[in-house]
Amino acid sequence: MTYPFSLKRLAATGAVALSLGAAAISSAFAGPTLDAIQQRGVIKVGVGTSPGFFAPDSNGKWQGFFVDFGRALAVTVFNDPNKVEFTSSSPQQRLPALQAGEFDILLSGVTQTVTRAFKLGFHFGPVVFYDGQGILVKKSLGVEKAADLDGATIGVQSGTTGELNIADFFRKTGKKYTPVVIEDSKEFVAALESGRVDALTQDSSDLAIRRSEFKNPDDYVLLPERLSKEPLAPAVRAGDDRWLEIVNWTVYATIQAEEFGITQANVDEFLKSEDPAIKRFLGVDTSLGEAIGLDPKFAYNIIKAVGNYGEIFDRNIGPNTKVGFQRGYNELWTKGGLLYSPPFR
Repeated sequence: MTYPFSLKRLAATGAVALSLGAAAISSAFAGPTLDAIQQRGVIKVGVGTSPGFFAPDSNGKWQGFFVDFGRALAVTVFNDPNKVEFTSSSPQQRLPALQAGEFDILLSGVTQTVTRAFKLGFHFGPVVFYDGQGILVKKSLGVEKAADLDGATIGVQSGTTGELNIADFFRKTGKKYTPVVIEDSKEFVAALESGRVDALTQDSSDLAIRRSEFKNPDDYVLLPERLSKEPLAPAVRAGDDRWLEIVNWTVYATIQAEEFGITQANVDEFLKSEDPAIKRFLGVDTSLGEAIGLDPKFAYNIIKAVGNYGEIFDRNIGPNTKVGFQRGYNELWTKGGLLYSPPFR
């Protein structure tokens, strides 16, 4: 159709306005953390050193449950699971290092707490592992429950929520104990083996892993009580909403994929699905990805690279691994667990 000059000028002006509007939206999405990540071409991730969750293999390549979520993030941002750099950080160092900008994200088993949110200024992504603080003791003590440890010497790792939790527990029960605060993780384990302490307290998942590394694991027992709620979640600095949402929806993509029954092995078959929700999720229908400014196939790419949540869990810390965890609370909501993804729409 041929337009009069004034209408052509108006149309051109409108096109410029739309272009400027798109640029403004793009700028609004940007933030200091995401900008820095995109400029350097790699995501810096702070992790710990617990086999199953995060540990370098014999070739120096990081492997583990939390490590796979770091790779999933690299897929979302760069469509490359290898554009991520993992650095081990102790519980005492990790939060200050995140505040100082040494990491873009902590995937080191950080417990989400109100003081870390308000006082330290961190935002948390979705909980990726529901844990609780436990107590590990030598079987030879004959202890069956935590209350039997009246007068015991208990090792606590500094810089963790464990110090306050164990103090609260003994205060509530009216029992007494002697805390031994230990910073070095290797010394923490050695303290129990050497008899320096009667017990260790830490997240039960961490204690289960440490127990598996003892020379004689059957000489130790993890007591049945859980002294606290320890929701472990990715932590990022406040001030970059776009980065936080990328973290959120990367995690949710692994959970939603499991709920759909989409795995690393069958994801290509699901591209043929006529289910509108699955078509949006996998980017066959590109409208969702275009609307949020991500690759429409970001969820497909994540599953293709690292698998769904259940696959990540099972290969790193599941029942058939050395760690041997059952899913428990970390099961899908449809199976009685706490994992739940908001809708992808």
